[in-house]
Amino acid sequence: MVAKGDQAPDFELPDQDGEPVRLCELRVLGASPDHVAKVKRFHDKQNLNFRLLADEDNSVAELYGVWVEKKMYGKTFWGTQRATFIIDPDGTVAHVIPNVSPKTHDAEVLAALRDAA
Repeated sequence: MVAKGDQAPDFELPDQDGEPVRLCELRVLGASPDHVAKVKRFHDKQNLNFRLLADEDNSVAELYGVWVEKKMYGKTFWGTQRATFIIDPDGTVAHVIPNVSPKTHDAEVLAALRDAA
């Protein structure tokens, strides 16, 4: 997994509208392992105010080390480990939340951003 202090790997993925987005151009976005149409529906339904990218082939998940083997109900499968990478303007990973919990995620991100400021 990409760690705090690493240079964030650059990538290009389509956003919810199918438009290409490069990390080095924005530095702030979200990525999902779903296809563009599903990402678009989620983006619109949640009324998100940031671009949400479609990582259909899991290439970015692999690049960031979050495409992992999982186990559930005795079955083993590959899936995305929910993680957040906060990247500073220079492209360095400033903070990693390796196992995102929806209940605490917002507070963790805000605390990390306050600490980085």
